[in-house]
Amino acid sequence: MLDKSLYEILFDGASPNLLIEIIIRTFIMFLLILVILRISGRRGVRQLTLFEVAIILGLGSAAGDPMFQDDLPIFHAILVFLTVILLYKLITWLAAKSKWINRILEGEPFVVVRDGKFAVNEDNIGSFSKMEFFAELRNGSIEHLGQLRVAVLETDGSMSVLRYKKEEIKYGLPLFPDDFKEIKDFKNIEGPFACMYCGHIIEVMDRNLVCPICYKDKWTMAINTKYP
Repeated sequence: MLDKSLYEILFDGASPNLLIEIIIRTFIMFLLILVILRISGRRGVRQLTLFEVAIILGLGSAAGDPMFQDDLPIFHAILVFLTVILLYKLITWLAAKSKWINRILEGEPFVVVRDGKFAVNEDNIGSFSKMEFFAELRNGSIEHLGQLRVAVLETDGSMSVLRYKKEEIKYGLPLFPDDFKEIKDFKNIEGPFACMYCGHIIEVMDRNLVCPICYKDKWTMAINTKYP
């Protein structure tokens, strides 16, 4: 049993004056956060890099405590905000001057698809999240990898794609659940087949064939449907 009642848990020590002060503090800190984000020059969360997300988390932490702790002056939070934004401007200026610093802060674009199959190799196979990219490509109305010449995951999380012309589309790994199904029995089934991990295409299936690219052994039917 709890020693305190629900009322005490929710309202213990909360005088009307304190509640009004919390509302005023929250309003002020919220406006400050909006001003700082506006100064940063970004338009939306989708454009944020990991470095900028860390900055926003730091601002959120600095803004949170003064909202409800009456012993913390709001000026302290303003000082933190100004320091953080100056640091942000300095680092972004340095990143613009140095490719090395920019690469550390923002990373590099990652080639997801090249020539109709996932660009998987021994160096990047550990960081490869297939299902995440499936969703991104489906959102771009891509039905299978054979429709793509190149797909690049940008540093801001967006996906840039270059499609094959209709007459150049080839067989590829299907991306939608209705077609993305593992084949268990290859008897009386004609290819081509697509590796369910990297999208490598083979014409004829030998029993228990391992993909020569990613060394997986799950296959599905490859498709070559055109654009609508």
